Order: sequence, then structure tokens, then C-alpha cells
Amino acid sequence: MSDGSAPPIAPGRGRRPARPTGDDRELAILATAERLLEERSLGAISVDDLARGAGISRPTFYFYFPSKDAVLLTLLDRVVAEADAAMDAAFARSAEGPREAWQRVLGAYHDTFRRHRALTVAWAEARTSSEAVRTLWGEVVERWVQRCTAAIEAERARGAAPAGPAARDLAIALTSMNERVIYASLSGDGPAVDGADVVPVLLRVWLTAVYGDEPG
Repeated sequence: MSDGSAPPIAPGRGRRPARPTGDDRELAILATAERLLEERSLGAISVDDLARGAGISRPTFYFYFPSKDAVLLTLLDRVVAEADAAMDAAFARSAEGPREAWQRVLGAYHDTFRRHRALTVAWAEARTSSEAVRTLWGEVVERWVQRCTAAIEAERARGAAPAGPAARDLAIALTSMNERVIYASLSGDGPAVDGADVVPVLLRVWLTAVYGDEPG
């Protein structure tokens, strides 16, 4: 399976210019935010909490981030880059067939967000109240939709997958399914697939939707 040309990672998103990634204080703020989100919601975390946990003053915090929402956005950028890198590696590895290739890609996507469970839940919840988070996540999903569209079109072009709904429409539906199933599994919000079964279930739906049945 080939994914075609992957869309590039989006540039800066209107926040303050990025500071050196090796700055220990910036990294301490980000680590503190992820740790605190394991214990409580974003709304229950204050700038003072983040500054105290990072061992800095409140004024120093604002030297690095204009708000706690900016911290959340930066964490999202970092985890999405991690997920993109994992999926790049999965796409790049040779596979015995389409089933193995899709399994690697879905597994890379799921494993990344499972490692950052609290952040994934916080982003999903913040989308209802933060236009910046909603916009950023929309950009991220659009990149994934484009990539999956290219992969489906490539499979159809080589005769491995039959014609069907527009590849982009299929990619939108399947990517939205991934998002909801993984979020429910991590958050416990509503009916949820057991964590160990998420990738096998998603894989079966993807293969059936793209190929009409599991490819050989």
C-alpha cells in the first residue's frame, strides 16, 4: 500500500514564535501540564499550578506561553508530530500485503494517542470551548484525510481496491470513526471498545470499506 505524497506539517499557528526546544523551563512547563492533566481537567489547572510545577514564577511562565491554552496547543503540536512520524515509519516499511500495511498505520496512530491519554481527552474536551484548539485539530484531521485519500486512490489505481464512494468522502468517514472510537476507549465516554481490541476492530472496518472485503 502506498500513501502517495504526504501533506507537509503545518507551519506556525498564530501563537508566540517558538522558542528553542531545548529550553529546560519550557520543557518543564509542558511536562507539568501533561502530568497535571493525568490528575484533573484543564479547567482545574491554573497558570500558577503550571509555573509552580515547573519551578518558575508566574511572570516567567508568560515569557514562554501567553496562556495555558497555548501550552495545550504546543503539546498537541508535539504529539501530532510524534503520531505523524510513527505513521511515516509505518507507511515506509515494506509489508506483505495491504492488511499488514493498514494494521501498522492504525497501530502507530492508536499507540501514540494512547501513550498521551490525558492529553487526548483534554484536547477533545477543549474543542467545545476553544476556537484555537478546534481550528488546530481541524487542520490536523485534514492532513490525515488527505493522506488516507491518497492511499485509497493509489490502491484503486493499482487494481487492489474496487471503485466506490469518492476516496475523500470514504477517508473522512473512516478518519472520523478512528477519532471517536479511540477517544471513547481512552475516556470511557459512552460505549467503548476495549483498548486491546481497538486496532483489530478499526482494521476490519477499514479493510471492508476500502476493499469490499479483507484483501488476501
